[in-house]
Amino acid sequence: MKSKFASLLLLSFLFISCHGQQFKAVHTIDAKSFSEKLKTNENPQLLDVRTPEEYSTEHIGDAKNVNWNADDFVAKTVTYDKSKPVFVYCKVGGRSAQAADKLAELGFKEIYNLDGGIMKWKAQGNANAESSAKIIGMCDQEYGELVKSSDKVMIDFNAKWCAPCQKMKPYILKLETEMAAKIKIVSLDADENKTIVEQLKLDGLPTIIVYEKGKEVWRNVGYISEEDLKKHL
Repeated sequence: MKSKFASLLLLSFLFISCHGQQFKAVHTIDAKSFSEKLKTNENPQLLDVRTPEEYSTEHIGDAKNVNWNADDFVAKTVTYDKSKPVFVYCKVGGRSAQAADKLAELGFKEIYNLDGGIMKWKAQGNANAESSAKIIGMCDQEYGELVKSSDKVMIDFNAKWCAPCQKMKPYILKLETEMAAKIKIVSLDADENKTIVEQLKLDGLPTIIVYEKGKEVWRNVGYISEEDLKKHL
């Protein structure tokens, strides 16, 4: 009996120890710290874990594209040195957090995850994010006309891959119809309207902005319940 108890105790210790090491290996840091860490590493191992399509339109410096959602994610990490720091980022931080945990599980010793992703990186004025010069989606003039197209307008910036965005989508569509006489509600895909997202310096999704007579009066970043949203409409 004592032997079984001792074995269970040992297994629990090893489980906690293993997860403690994994936690310690991953450091989620803000854009400024991420930038500083990159500069202190010669030829840093910088991984953009978004899709190839997202990577092709913009990425940070010499980042390599290793898609977290692809079947070959683990296979591609074999080419990287587990004993050296590795830096990961995505759009807003969700996928890179999962990728960072997986890298720790695979034996990488020092992993830096960009908190807020490339949206936060660019919103805070970091310049070395290579992007396409062409206008993607709505331009600032069109956006200006949109927010002035009614006395009260709500813009919902979202994305297909954003879980909170998709959770909010059904009730936002419902409110769009129910509150049509009171407020104009428009949903914009952030990936399809990258130009205006960058000009507004949006640093997270979903982002909801309410305008009255063309002037911003309220903004929310992140998930918000239908009940709480209604209070601001």
